[in-house]
Amino acid sequence: MYENFVPERLAKLRTQKGVSARDMSLSLGQANNYINNIENKKSLPSMPSFFYICEYLGVTPQEFFDEGNANPEALKEFIAQARQLDSRSFEYILGIMKELNTKR
Repeated sequence: MYENFVPERLAKLRTQKGVSARDMSLSLGQANNYINNIENKKSLPSMPSFFYICEYLGVTPQEFFDEGNANPEALKEFIAQARQLDSRSFEYILGIMKELNTKR
């Protein structure tokens, strides 16, 4: 299961961040093909490397493995913004979200 999940999730989160596999590899202090090898299922990261990858992507390990959270960074930003709303505005936005979700 994780042999496929980790490479696919890494590629998705990296792409959302808008960074190339090469740039990410070098930013992590690894060889230029490090992330590419993980995404192409040639290797898996060590546990310490996985934590560095999560830190680089701006996600927690829990968020990395949360399949129901397609865009962890955007969700964190959404929640941070929602916390700043007054009660009336919050209820208004919540109502819009519920309405949008019933139309799917």
